[in-house]
This record gives sequence, C-alpha cells and structure tokens, in this order.
Amino acid sequence: MQIELCKSKIHRVTVTEADLHYEGSITIDEDLMDAANIVEYEKVQVVNINNGERLETYVIKGERGTGVICLNGPAARKAQKGDMIIIIAYALMTPEEAKAFKPALIFPNTKNQLN
Repeated sequence: MQIELCKSKIHRVTVTEADLHYEGSITIDEDLMDAANIVEYEKVQVVNINNGERLETYVIKGERGTGVICLNGPAARKAQKGDMIIIIAYALMTPEEAKAFKPALIFPNTKNQLN
C-alpha cells in the first residue's frame, strides 16, 4: 500500500503576476523551487489564502532571485497579483517510508525571498 504525503511546501508567498493568456501552469522563482525540492513540470496544489480557491497545475521555472510567483492561463482566474498563496507538492510512499520522511517546508519572507 502507498499513501500520499506532503513532499514540499512553499508557505505564504505573494502572487507577483497573473497571465491569463499564457498556456497554463505556475511560474516559481527557481531559488524557491530548489529550496522546496520541487522540479520543473511537477504537479502542485495551489491554495489561495485570500479567497479560498484551490487548484492543481504544474510548475515552470522562473528567473532565480526575482521572487516571481505567476499564475498562468486559466489559473490566473483563481488568484490575482498581491494574493497570498501556499504551494504544495505531494509524493506517494509506503507507510514505512512515510514514518522516516521529512518534507521540505520553506517560509519565504514578504518579498518571496529565502531568509
């Protein structure tokens, strides 16, 4: 049996852009991706603290050090610039693996930068 656990979390980052006419996905500063152990094209859940919206999409790399968090395509209807969100990635593992697993949880500052 496998269970699904939180693998990675970027907690309380601010949306810097929303691009309705882009193909889709969420653009995340590559520094944040690395710190949270999230890879490009990985599926993530995005939870909007401002309006309660939740969505699933995939990640694309944003420029390092910019703090970019951009909801693209239809996801841009679920959040707007200035909204605070949580980004979560999950992994399947056995209960035995889960007992020893520690997720990568990061808490960037108000400029979406690592402290």
